[in-house]
Amino acid sequence: MSDRTSNRIFDIVNISFVTLFVVFCLAPFLHTIAISFSSNRAITSGEVRLFPKEFNWDAYVKVFSDHSMLYSLGYTALLTIATTVLCMLFTVAAAYPLTKKKMKGRKLFMYVIIITMFFSGGIIPEYLLIRDLHLLNSVWALILPGLVSPFNLIILISFFNGIPESLEESAEIDGSSHLHTLLKIILPLSLPVMATLSLFYAVGRWNGFQDSLMYINDPQLYPLQLKLFQMVQNNMVSELTQMEGANRAPLTPESLKAATVIFATVPILLVYPWLQKYFVSGAMLGAVKG
Repeated sequence: MSDRTSNRIFDIVNISFVTLFVVFCLAPFLHTIAISFSSNRAITSGEVRLFPKEFNWDAYVKVFSDHSMLYSLGYTALLTIATTVLCMLFTVAAAYPLTKKKMKGRKLFMYVIIITMFFSGGIIPEYLLIRDLHLLNSVWALILPGLVSPFNLIILISFFNGIPESLEESAEIDGSSHLHTLLKIILPLSLPVMATLSLFYAVGRWNGFQDSLMYINDPQLYPLQLKLFQMVQNNMVSELTQMEGANRAPLTPESLKAATVIFATVPILLVYPWLQKYFVSGAMLGAVKG
């Protein structure tokens, strides 16, 4: 068998495997979209699969007419942006000094960081700590505990270590301070990994609900995922299912749940195309440099 034939067979097998994998990943998402756009009769009779049946968008009309959902969407977006900015600020501030071999206690700090990846105090001690710091029912309870991810920190340290030291030495000779070197030389060269870690932090905050479930009691501070969690778990759709007009059948809870899931998922999905060119290279560079 020639090399050309072998390569062609490999390409066919590879493309087939990737296509099958993509189908398995997209199937649940497409099924949820189909339910959100299907009629009550089609949903209750189990006819909906990957495509809508008896197309309608009543579920989305109800979701977008619910002011609490729109408020939660805006609040979650602001919370995600603030969390991402603060997390990246502290991650960079921690990673850059740890790349300096002259720093005293550098190895000790690295050991402490690595240990936190495998061991933690647990949910109850963490709750008691948040309570004693008077952070319960505060937006800071959703930001401060995850301010620096050890995994993301190690990735950034690995990337910084891959930048030639000659660049920093040249900047030092020219009288540049560490802060100026970081802002003008290191960070511009680190855009791929910075975008990648920003996406990690943003997705983690957007999808997080366990911390808000434990620490937040004020409905005004509920993130979007917590509202979705409550809807799915407690079937809290009585107000949304009240349709105007006696001739219109009420929506099924499944259609509203599906529409809310899409409502909560699409915004973060729209962020990825803007960071895609940085994400691919950043994930690879951060993994192999060091």
